[in-house]
Amino acid sequence: MNLNQLRKNGELKSSTPIVEEKQYLTFTLNQELFAVVIHSIKEIIEYPGVTEVPLMPQFMHGVINMRGAVIPVIDLAIRFGKDASHLGRRSCVVILEVFFADEYHEMGVLVDAVNEVLEIPAHQIEPAPEFGAKIRSEFIAGIGNINDKFVIILDVNHVLSLGEMTTMVTDKINFNHPTLSAPQNAE
Repeated sequence: MNLNQLRKNGELKSSTPIVEEKQYLTFTLNQELFAVVIHSIKEIIEYPGVTEVPLMPQFMHGVINMRGAVIPVIDLAIRFGKDASHLGRRSCVVILEVFFADEYHEMGVLVDAVNEVLEIPAHQIEPAPEFGAKIRSEFIAGIGNINDKFVIILDVNHVLSLGEMTTMVTDKINFNHPTLSAPQNAE
């Protein structure tokens, strides 16, 4: 049974990568090498430009229309607490599937460049460090070692946590417009 069949049957709901999975898409972001497990990727597209959405947190780069569906695009650099990504000729959007509230949702992430698909054997992957990483430790599924270079393997469901991001959007809207969240007193 393949991954899509497992998803359709509802048997695959964990954010934990499947043990047999060894293929990862690598990409660069601010000259650092990152990877995501290949089965969470729906599509890779050339940077199409986005429609900005008012009152969104900075990391929300905007939305794109993909075959009639509105897909949010996250600037991973900002999400990781860095400066905004600089758009270049190799910039692209990686469309990922994120599991939240018993459903899969499509989200895009803006990256500087997509590199390649690599097979990383499990014995070459170390657990996420408890401290000292340049990004939040819960965002890291592991650290791969490829030809004496380290690649940060991201936990997509934590990096793109819809629950956390929804709370951030709600907080920003409430902060900018306190009358929208304040109860109205009847006089």
